[in-house]
Amino acid sequence: MDIKLMLTTFGLVFLAELGDKTQLATFCLSADCGSSKMTVFMGSASALVLSSFIAVVLGDTVARLVPPSYIKIGAGLFFIVVGIYTLYTAYKGVCSL
Repeated sequence: MDIKLMLTTFGLVFLAELGDKTQLATFCLSADCGSSKMTVFMGSASALVLSSFIAVVLGDTVARLVPPSYIKIGAGLFFIVVGIYTLYTAYKGVCSL
């Protein structure tokens, strides 16, 4: 097992999940569930594990068909487009006040 890769993956996923919709939804469920906090934890943890598993399997499959450099370029372009769209909608919202 490559410990450096594992720690890098952990760090990136952990930082990406901080404050996102999934964490906020889990926060709200936990606040509303009373004494079933372990159930909420198990449900949210299982969902993250399953979504990560799907990403790894699909990533491996796509990497067999598409060169990794194309995948990285595509992912980078996707994030740039989403970032520009997010900035545009935020700017549009601020300017309409």
